Amino acid sequence: MSLTKFVPTPKFEEYRERFKECYTLERRADGVLLARAHTQGGPVKLSVENHRSVSQLFKTVGADPENEVFIFSGTGNNFMMEVDPDGFQLEKDDVAHWAYEYAYKDGRANVRALVDDLEVPTIGVLNGPGAHVELCLMCDLSICSEDAIIFDPHFNIGSVPGDGIHCCFQELLGVKRAAYALLSGQVIDAKTALEWGLVNEVVPRDKLIERAYTLADHVMSQPRAVRRLTAQILRRPWRKRVADDLDGGFGIQMFAHLAKGKTVHTDDNVRASLRYVFQGRKTPVD
Repeated sequence: MSLTKFVPTPKFEEYRERFKECYTLERRADGVLLARAHTQGGPVKLSVENHRSVSQLFKTVGADPENEVFIFSGTGNNFMMEVDPDGFQLEKDDVAHWAYEYAYKDGRANVRALVDDLEVPTIGVLNGPGAHVELCLMCDLSICSEDAIIFDPHFNIGSVPGDGIHCCFQELLGVKRAAYALLSGQVIDAKTALEWGLVNEVVPRDKLIERAYTLADHVMSQPRAVRRLTAQILRRPWRKRVADDLDGGFGIQMFAHLAKGKTVHTDDNVRASLRYVFQGRKTPVD
């Protein structure tokens, strides 16, 4: 008998409570886990605090051997279309510190955890218009609502689009389309997202979770080792992309934050940059 025991693995009941301020977690008896990001029960709003929670959630879910499929979505009718009004006060108070902690360390950990720490198949559910949609699009399967809008606001708020979304767009869209989307803030609707291979299916919003569970049921029809090892094959292109481009992109974005000497993550700034989206335009220059 071994001289040491296994270190206890995370228990669902414990981390469901730990993460409840940022995510609603539900797990079926067969191990299919649904996580919905939220802010006070409504659509998730970006902040330093919930930004850090992403990799913490992914790592914790991945460390629990009772999880078999991971479904990740937002709450309500959009995915991170607003900034928490006080969500970047920490960055305002100490830009030099949080440029590294937020704009480099945490962001890299979020994308890496999605690709490396989740051993199980993943299903991203984009529940409406959204920013930081790489968290859904870099899952093994991705579905979106009929009114989903995919775009990147970073360049238009004076920030370098180097925090993971660039990897996502370059891998899925190709060099030219990605460059246009990142520089122009191009609005990509659900139909176009399907045609261009950003998502696998477009589904009415009220059927999204039902459809995700149907896909999960199909995945669960095969043996555990087959499911998990297939997921590792599916991740290989993302791992190559992340190894080549992720750290450099984040490093450049962090340098830009320090060079500017101030945060760009203000609610007014983000709202101003998204006005063209709400007005139904394709780019700010239309």
